[in-house]
Amino acid sequence: MSVTAIASERYQAWLSDPLIDEATKEELRGIAGDEKEITDRFYRDLEFGTGGLRGVMGAGTNRLNAYTVGKATQGLAHWLLAQTDSPSVVIAHDSRNNSPEFSLDAALVLAGNGIKTYLFPSLRPTPQLSFAVRELGASGGIVITASHNPPEYNGYKAYGPEGCQLVPHEAEQAIEAIARVGSFAEIKRLGREEAEAKGLLVWLGEEDDRRFIEAVAAQSLNRDLLKRGAGADLKVIFTPLHGTGNHPVREALAEIGISNVSVVQEQEQPDGFFSTVKSPNPEEREAFTLAIRQAQEQDADLIIGTDPDADRVGAVVRNNQGEFVVLTGNQSGALLVNYVLSQLKERGQLPANGVVVKTIVTSEMGADIAKAHGAEVINTLTGFKYIGEKMTEFERTGSHAFLFGYEESYGYLTGMYARDKDAVVAAMLIAEAAAFYKHQGKTLYDVLLELYAEYGTYLEGLESRTLKGLDGVQKIDAIMDSFRNSPPAEAGGVKIAEVLDYSLGLDGLPKENVLKYMLEDGSWFTLRPSGTEPKIKVYFAVRGDSQQAAGAALEALRSSVMERVDALA
Repeated sequence: MSVTAIASERYQAWLSDPLIDEATKEELRGIAGDEKEITDRFYRDLEFGTGGLRGVMGAGTNRLNAYTVGKATQGLAHWLLAQTDSPSVVIAHDSRNNSPEFSLDAALVLAGNGIKTYLFPSLRPTPQLSFAVRELGASGGIVITASHNPPEYNGYKAYGPEGCQLVPHEAEQAIEAIARVGSFAEIKRLGREEAEAKGLLVWLGEEDDRRFIEAVAAQSLNRDLLKRGAGADLKVIFTPLHGTGNHPVREALAEIGISNVSVVQEQEQPDGFFSTVKSPNPEEREAFTLAIRQAQEQDADLIIGTDPDADRVGAVVRNNQGEFVVLTGNQSGALLVNYVLSQLKERGQLPANGVVVKTIVTSEMGADIAKAHGAEVINTLTGFKYIGEKMTEFERTGSHAFLFGYEESYGYLTGMYARDKDAVVAAMLIAEAAAFYKHQGKTLYDVLLELYAEYGTYLEGLESRTLKGLDGVQKIDAIMDSFRNSPPAEAGGVKIAEVLDYSLGLDGLPKENVLKYMLEDGSWFTLRPSGTEPKIKVYFAVRGDSQQAAGAALEALRSSVMERVDALA
């Protein structure tokens, strides 16, 4: 049977299913006769991958809706009950449309399976969910979020008892359990009042929030200096980009003495449509348009922005011409590695077995800084769950003392209180570092230039190509197959010295569809299909003696590789 025929059959099955509500059926009747739309909505089940579910909201098997959320939760319940006799789960959600409804629905399905669920009554950051799982001794967690995806998306991330997103072997077991849920009739669900009366639905509150803020603030390295006035001297503009970061970031900053903080009012309140930005992504300068305007008006030193679920953070600083520039995730990471390790070293608190963990697509600049301070560096696959997995391993074996973990996509963590990237602690430490260096008469940009002078000018780039639908999946596969089976001999005029195919399971890492090409001059580029969006991502990295030389090398590498990618796309 063709893909189109399968999709049509599923479409008709939803229309005739008595368990599907009338509003959903009305939405589906609205696409009657649109073969392409029906195929896209029904050609597959929305995949529960190693990062959980993420997709466009709407009716259909390949969409995120109450039915796909219910099925995933029923399967997750089966998996949890196979792990322990009395499981419990913490659930949080962000500011996206339908997030409160999806989170409550998941809680009631868990309750229907006899699983106690702790639920936050309103939006909370993803890292707070990770913290709460650990703090409450829960068996797992769920957070309803699509991170920085466009407004039409939402998602469902599952966590294990360590507060870490399910790692591959756990995710595979959960995926098998979800696949065994054959129909919506198998989904068990209690009503809210019954779940509360039976003690299977417990609402979290201010005490839980306070414990999280205290855990974050405990990572401060210069609170005394900040409390003596350095914190008040720093002018900060903050934007939560309509997401969950508003209260926790401001509370963490206030807790350590950074008090001169102004919020971008137009972006302060939760808004599932993210109406003031094209995309609520702190990786993009456009997301900071209003914040930069406010910073110019108020002569601010620093701008900080967090994504909708507050696990990623972007920083904007003044350069030597007084212009505001958005730091890349790699630049912020290098600055934070340098700040955290140098402060620990200065206090004699840098452990001999200290380690920094980063991903394989993250710049080597932070790694070189860490090694210069005497710390070991460990690489993982892309995804903070792999960093969290290493943290749990270190805690269990005592082999290493975790100092800092980060990835180029603006995710950072220090401290052992959570197992996911945390924009709250990262925002706090970026502001703290800015205040510390301002007290010395320097800006973060000055410090970045000093690091370039000492370690070399590292520049990185990222190109993404969005390829939607079944055709898009096939094109992404074709691009990866082409580069894997016919690897280029050179890129940007430089010979390729080595090809690393991570689908083979290199360096003891799990197998993943990632290709990394190492060039003779130390530059590299990597191809990786996104696990959360219909995209293929291409990462680039160079190191030069100057910003001009590095910039030219980066552009040559980028144009050479993308010419071939675009020809295949």
